[in-house]
Amino acid sequence: MQYVFGTTNLKRYQFPTHRNDLVMDRSEADTSEVFMVVLEPGQAPPLHQHEDIEQIFYILAGKGTLTIKGEEEGYPVQAGDVVRIPVSAWHAIWADKEEELRYLAVDCFKGAHAVDEPTWDDHVKVMCLEQGWDYEEVVR
Repeated sequence: MQYVFGTTNLKRYQFPTHRNDLVMDRSEADTSEVFMVVLEPGQAPPLHQHEDIEQIFYILAGKGTLTIKGEEEGYPVQAGDVVRIPVSAWHAIWADKEEELRYLAVDCFKGAHAVDEPTWDDHVKVMCLEQGWDYEEVVR
């Protein structure tokens, strides 16, 4: 069993809207996974929700804005902040236009992770299909 996970030489997923570097795969834990997220200036992942995951983001560098569907104003975020995304909340986080935004994301599953997506890679395949992204381009 592995207890310590380094943050160098990570598997990279370059999405059209952001980058994820996998730190700890969901297959290596019962109810969590961890990755680094990098948003270039002005970038954000699509507004989305997770029916089975609460997310915690620790902002490492940069500034941005958290958007929650149904709320008129965004929430400013900056290095040192911790963000909590409740289960089922529609959300997106935007990098300010002037600088890159980097954060550590911890996904906490309500129960064991989905059997139909037992690895982060399996989840990425589903996400690419839903968004119309080319999986081969994302993992290249």
